[in-house]
Amino acid sequence: MKKIIIFGNSGAGKSTLARKLQQLHSLSHLDLDLLAWSNSSIPTRKPLSESIQEINDFLSNENEWVIEGCYADLLEHAIKDAEELIFLNPGVEVCIKHCRNRPWEPHKYASKEEQDQNLEMLIEWVKQYDKREDEFSLKSHRRLFNSFTGHKKEIKTGDSDRL
Repeated sequence: MKKIIIFGNSGAGKSTLARKLQQLHSLSHLDLDLLAWSNSSIPTRKPLSESIQEINDFLSNENEWVIEGCYADLLEHAIKDAEELIFLNPGVEVCIKHCRNRPWEPHKYASKEEQDQNLEMLIEWVKQYDKREDEFSLKSHRRLFNSFTGHKKEIKTGDSDRL
Protein backbone atom coordinates (compact mmCIF):
# COMPACT_ATOMS: atom_id res chain seq x y z
CA MET A 1 0.00 0.00 0.00
CA LYS A 2 1.25 3.50 -0.84
CA LYS A 3 0.51 6.52 1.32
CA ILE A 4 2.81 9.38 0.35
CA ILE A 5 3.08 12.99 1.47
CA ILE A 6 4.93 15.52 -0.70
CA PHE A 7 5.71 18.99 0.60
CA GLY A 8 7.96 21.98 0.01
CA ASN A 9 7.97 25.60 -1.12
CA SER A 10 5.64 26.86 -3.84
CA GLY A 11 7.15 25.98 -7.19
CA ALA A 12 9.17 23.07 -5.78
CA GLY A 13 7.39 20.56 -8.04
CA LYS A 14 4.90 19.05 -5.59
CA SER A 15 1.93 18.90 -7.96
CA THR A 16 4.00 17.60 -10.86
CA LEU A 17 5.48 14.80 -8.75
CA ALA A 18 2.11 13.99 -7.17
CA ARG A 19 0.51 13.60 -10.61
CA LYS A 20 3.36 11.32 -11.74
CA LEU A 21 3.02 9.13 -8.66
CA GLN A 22 -0.77 9.15 -8.96
CA GLN A 23 -0.57 7.82 -12.51
CA LEU A 24 2.29 5.40 -11.85
CA HIS A 25 0.68 3.75 -8.83
CA SER A 26 -3.06 4.49 -9.39
CA LEU A 27 -3.19 6.62 -6.24
CA SER A 28 -5.88 9.01 -5.11
CA HIS A 29 -4.51 12.56 -5.09
CA LEU A 30 -5.27 15.30 -2.59
CA ASP A 31 -3.97 18.81 -3.32
CA LEU A 32 -4.20 20.70 -0.03
CA ASP A 33 -4.58 24.01 -1.89
CA LEU A 34 -8.11 22.90 -2.76
CA LEU A 35 -9.24 22.50 0.84
CA ALA A 36 -7.14 25.08 2.70
CA TRP A 37 -8.80 28.19 1.31
CA SER A 38 -12.31 29.64 1.49
CA ASN A 39 -14.08 30.25 -1.78
CA SER A 40 -14.11 34.05 -1.54
CA SER A 41 -12.92 37.01 -3.55
CA ILE A 42 -10.23 37.74 -0.96
CA PRO A 43 -8.15 34.61 -0.29
CA THR A 44 -8.51 33.54 3.33
CA ARG A 45 -7.66 30.28 5.01
CA LYS A 46 -10.55 28.11 6.11
CA PRO A 47 -10.72 27.35 9.80
CA LEU A 48 -8.18 24.62 10.52
CA SER A 49 -10.91 22.36 11.86
CA GLU A 50 -12.76 22.44 8.51
CA SER A 51 -9.65 21.57 6.52
CA ILE A 52 -8.77 18.78 8.94
CA GLN A 53 -12.26 17.33 8.60
CA GLU A 54 -11.84 17.26 4.82
CA ILE A 55 -8.50 15.50 5.25
CA ASN A 56 -10.15 12.99 7.60
CA ASP A 57 -12.86 12.34 5.02
CA PHE A 58 -10.23 11.74 2.34
CA LEU A 59 -8.15 9.43 4.56
CA SER A 60 -11.18 7.38 5.59
CA ASN A 61 -12.33 6.90 1.99
CA GLU A 62 -9.00 6.16 0.28
CA ASN A 63 -6.62 3.24 0.77
CA GLU A 64 -3.71 4.42 -1.37
CA TRP A 65 -2.97 8.07 -1.84
CA VAL A 66 -0.61 10.95 -2.39
CA ILE A 67 -1.17 14.22 -0.51
CA GLU A 68 0.72 17.34 -1.51
CA GLY A 69 0.97 20.84 -0.20
CA CYS A 70 3.01 23.42 1.65
CA TYR A 71 0.80 23.57 4.77
CA ALA A 72 2.77 22.12 7.68
CA ASP A 73 -0.23 22.60 9.98
CA LEU A 74 -2.39 20.38 7.75
CA LEU A 75 0.38 17.93 6.93
CA GLU A 76 1.04 17.39 10.65
CA HIS A 77 -2.44 15.93 10.81
CA ALA A 78 -2.13 13.71 7.74
CA ILE A 79 1.40 12.51 8.50
CA LYS A 80 0.22 9.99 11.09
CA ASP A 81 -1.19 7.86 8.25
CA ALA A 82 1.70 8.31 5.82
CA GLU A 83 4.18 5.60 4.88
CA GLU A 84 6.52 7.88 2.96
CA LEU A 85 7.50 11.53 3.11
CA ILE A 86 9.08 13.44 0.23
CA PHE A 87 10.48 16.89 0.95
CA LEU A 88 11.10 18.81 -2.28
CA ASN A 89 13.69 21.43 -1.42
CA PRO A 90 15.40 22.49 -4.69
CA GLY A 91 16.16 26.05 -3.56
CA VAL A 92 14.39 29.34 -4.09
CA GLU A 93 15.79 30.04 -7.58
CA VAL A 94 14.49 26.73 -8.95
CA CYS A 95 11.10 27.37 -7.31
CA ILE A 96 10.91 30.82 -8.93
CA LYS A 97 11.78 29.33 -12.33
CA HIS A 98 9.04 26.73 -11.90
CA CYS A 99 6.53 29.43 -10.88
CA ARG A 100 7.34 31.45 -14.00
CA ASN A 101 6.92 28.34 -16.20
CA ARG A 102 3.85 26.98 -14.42
CA PRO A 103 1.08 25.96 -16.80
CA TRP A 104 -2.44 27.19 -16.21
CA GLU A 105 -4.07 25.47 -13.24
CA PRO A 106 -7.77 25.47 -14.19
CA HIS A 107 -8.76 23.87 -10.89
CA LYS A 108 -7.43 26.99 -9.11
CA TYR A 109 -7.93 29.86 -11.57
CA ALA A 110 -10.60 30.81 -14.11
CA SER A 111 -7.95 31.69 -16.72
CA LYS A 112 -4.20 31.73 -17.32
CA GLU A 113 -4.38 35.53 -17.21
CA GLU A 114 -5.97 35.43 -13.74
CA GLN A 115 -3.27 33.04 -12.56
CA ASP A 116 -0.51 35.27 -13.98
CA GLN A 117 -1.92 38.32 -12.17
CA ASN A 118 -0.71 36.70 -8.95
CA LEU A 119 2.71 35.68 -10.27
CA GLU A 120 4.83 38.53 -8.91
CA MET A 121 3.14 38.28 -5.51
CA LEU A 122 3.83 34.52 -5.52
CA ILE A 123 7.48 35.02 -6.46
CA GLU A 124 7.99 37.54 -3.64
CA TRP A 125 6.40 35.03 -1.26
CA VAL A 126 8.60 32.18 -2.55
CA LYS A 127 11.70 34.32 -1.95
CA GLN A 128 10.84 34.53 1.76
CA TYR A 129 10.78 30.74 2.28
CA ASP A 130 13.87 30.54 4.47
CA LYS A 131 13.00 33.75 6.36
CA ARG A 132 9.36 33.11 7.24
CA GLU A 133 8.26 31.59 10.55
CA ASP A 134 4.81 30.41 9.43
CA GLU A 135 3.40 27.00 8.50
CA PHE A 136 4.66 27.49 4.92
CA SER A 137 8.28 28.10 5.90
CA LEU A 138 11.46 26.10 5.48
CA LYS A 139 11.68 26.03 9.28
CA SER A 140 8.25 24.36 9.57
CA HIS A 141 8.99 21.96 6.73
CA ARG A 142 12.36 21.00 8.22
CA ARG A 143 10.67 20.32 11.58
CA LEU A 144 8.04 18.15 9.86
CA PHE A 145 10.69 16.22 7.96
CA ASN A 146 12.91 15.69 11.01
CA SER A 147 10.01 14.46 13.16
CA PHE A 148 8.88 11.76 10.71
CA THR A 149 10.25 8.34 11.63
CA GLY A 150 9.12 6.44 8.53
CA HIS A 151 10.66 6.25 5.06
CA LYS A 152 11.57 9.77 3.93
CA LYS A 153 13.71 11.56 1.42
CA GLU A 154 14.69 15.14 0.72
CA ILE A 155 15.25 16.09 -2.89
CA LYS A 156 17.45 19.15 -3.28
CA THR A 157 17.47 19.34 -7.06
CA GLY A 158 14.77 20.55 -9.39
CA ASP A 159 14.57 17.08 -10.91
CA SER A 160 12.08 14.96 -8.99
CA ASP A 161 12.51 12.21 -11.61
CA ARG A 162 15.59 11.19 -9.62
CA LEU A 163 13.41 9.35 -7.11
